[in-house]
Amino acid sequence: MSFDYRHFLASVSESPGVYRMFDDQANTLYIGKARRLKARLASYFRGNLNAKTQALVARIADIQVTITNTETEALLLEQTLIKTLRPPYNILLRDDKTYPFIFVTDRHPFPALEYKRVRRRHDDGRYLGPYPGAHAVRESLSLMQKIFRIRNCENSVFAHRTRPCLQYQIGRCSAPCVDYISEADYRRDVEHAVQCLEGRSEAVTDELTRDMETASQQLEFEEAARLRDQIQHLRKLQERQVVDTDNGDADVFALAQRPGALCISMLTIRQGRLLGSRHYSPGNDLDLDIDTLLGNFISQFYLGQTHEIPSDIITSHPLPEAQLLAGALSERAGRRTRLIHQVRGHRAKWRELARTNAEQQLAGQLANQDQLQQRFEALRTALELPAAPARLECFDISHSHGEATVASCVVFDPQGPRTSDYRRFNIQGIEPGDDYAAMRQALSRRYRHLASGEGEKPDLLIVDGGKGQLNMAREVMAELGLSDILLLGVAKGTTRKAGLETLFIETTDRTLDLDANSPALHLLQHIRDESHRFAISGHRAKRDKTRRTSTLQEIPGVGPRRRRELLRFFGGLQGVQQASREELARVPGISAKLAETIHRGLHG
Repeated sequence: MSFDYRHFLASVSESPGVYRMFDDQANTLYIGKARRLKARLASYFRGNLNAKTQALVARIADIQVTITNTETEALLLEQTLIKTLRPPYNILLRDDKTYPFIFVTDRHPFPALEYKRVRRRHDDGRYLGPYPGAHAVRESLSLMQKIFRIRNCENSVFAHRTRPCLQYQIGRCSAPCVDYISEADYRRDVEHAVQCLEGRSEAVTDELTRDMETASQQLEFEEAARLRDQIQHLRKLQERQVVDTDNGDADVFALAQRPGALCISMLTIRQGRLLGSRHYSPGNDLDLDIDTLLGNFISQFYLGQTHEIPSDIITSHPLPEAQLLAGALSERAGRRTRLIHQVRGHRAKWRELARTNAEQQLAGQLANQDQLQQRFEALRTALELPAAPARLECFDISHSHGEATVASCVVFDPQGPRTSDYRRFNIQGIEPGDDYAAMRQALSRRYRHLASGEGEKPDLLIVDGGKGQLNMAREVMAELGLSDILLLGVAKGTTRKAGLETLFIETTDRTLDLDANSPALHLLQHIRDESHRFAISGHRAKRDKTRRTSTLQEIPGVGPRRRRELLRFFGGLQGVQQASREELARVPGISAKLAETIHRGLHG
């Protein structure tokens, strides 16, 4: 190694600070921070480094350090340097130039809800947002115009109208341009729309409910019906939102990782309303653990760029330097910012939603065609086949203590999952909990048609399980005369951790050893996880198949007064039937326990 690290480390300070690593062309390779510079830098020149870190160390020609007074100063300096120099071994994000808002002017007697993409707010009026993207803005605008009939035309068009436009004809505008609505009533509709965009739709709904009852008492049934429709639209909107009226500004980060793929999803919550999401796929060249990686990503997201810092930042994983990062973010924002992982209620739902988004985005990454081709080719090499397999089938068994046993069969080809060929088998006539007998029944039912020449034969049959399941599969194939199908068993091992599976080929005496980073192993893990998911979903559907429905009169604890409150709150029986447990519990006089009873009574 050309860099004399021993001589360098002898003179490095133990203070906090920032270090920069350079190659022989004086290009910055990596920028990092440390609480104790000497200890952190010494760790790069010890054994047991992963391959990517070894590659970084091999390119180091010089290291420069900057001592700071505190860790917070080091963190801020690190992110400033990363943004300026963009070194190849750091997590790098592209800065946004402008942010989309919804703007409501104070100057026009009949204001519209306008889409604006700005960096600073200049005009007289109110800005709602920022939103994570243009789609979120346009979706919100469309919904508000549909519910409250707010105009969406330009001021120049508005000033020269002599008759209502098509938006009025289809019920999307109240035609203020031709005085079909008074300024006061129109302003009231705009204020209702703004309140909904700010997350205060519950107050709007209560006010509209009172107006509906008044209109009904005055025999203005057409107006009452219009208000009823508005209420129902708002109830559906509230079901999609998770509202926390105490402190509703937060960004939520969730990290999902599978072998060979990584995704971080961010949800933007403002005033208790979910404005949208973004997804990132940062590299993990230094093979960091997911907690450290997520912490590095968040620090770069806020401190290395100009993103708005909310009062709460919620993470799917605990961050190793959460207190330090929270201090730096508070200093940058000029107010207190919390980094929290353990959350309850609505915040817990936000966190779970972010996790779901991350998993969904990750599934899309795994379906990438180039990546799939690489994985199929790697599997061909690992199995020493003359050609890459064109069809893989994988079986799994799912049950709850022997109840509602279901077997799944999922199919993959070089284009990814072939969902049209997925099959489930309801297992019957076996001893509860006998997975071997369940596997025999599923395989026999699936492949007995192949013996007579029907159906498409797989190139590789995978069973999720150990030696017993593989032996059972081999017996069934021999009985059906299909011994030419290659068999592979996937056993999770004692730790049940990804990357530590044991793979059996044909017999339990022949194992296949694949590196944890092998694309072939990633493909087998992907199809195994998919078969597991498909089996569990089928098992749960079978277990919960017996459902009963009832009317409100048949539900214990729901008398005339509570029935009236339910119907009033949701605008009718259909709204009650569509409500979630959380929505039911918000009705006056309905406790969380009774809401559970009502939901179970209506849906089973």
